[in-house]
Amino acid sequence: MGAGTSLKEMLESELKVLERELKIEIPQAIKTAVAMGDLRENAEYHAALERQRFLQARTGQIKQRLAELSLVRFDQVPRDKIGLGSLFTVVDSEDGKEIRYEIVMEGMADPARGMISIASPLARGFVNRKVGDEVTISVPSGKRSYEITDLKTAHERE
Repeated sequence: MGAGTSLKEMLESELKVLERELKIEIPQAIKTAVAMGDLRENAEYHAALERQRFLQARTGQIKQRLAELSLVRFDQVPRDKIGLGSLFTVVDSEDGKEIRYEIVMEGMADPARGMISIASPLARGFVNRKVGDEVTISVPSGKRSYEITDLKTAHERE
């Protein structure tokens, strides 16, 4: 999520672009390819159909994610503790390294960017904790301990 851009706005924007391509550009590409003749060996035709299938699948995923977002009750997300949409900093007790995490909806995780799924064991270990709390979480390499040093909840980020 960029500064001031919500997940909902990003998804709606992507959906708009994809639907335009699906409704305008793909039918035009298919029409042009059909005009070229034999469809069995027409690479442009097959590429357009493949792109059309991808766009249909992706728009379906985005619509599903938007439907899930509409069900999220942000009034039930804690205002003073870590929850969905929280951006927080922890210090690894073992090596003193500072790590920034953001708790995101399932399917939106990008661990390399610090975006962890609300359903992940790591996120579940932090949920409902606050600044100053020390948390020990089981990870594949064993147990890790962290101290929460900074927190911005979803409410503070809007």
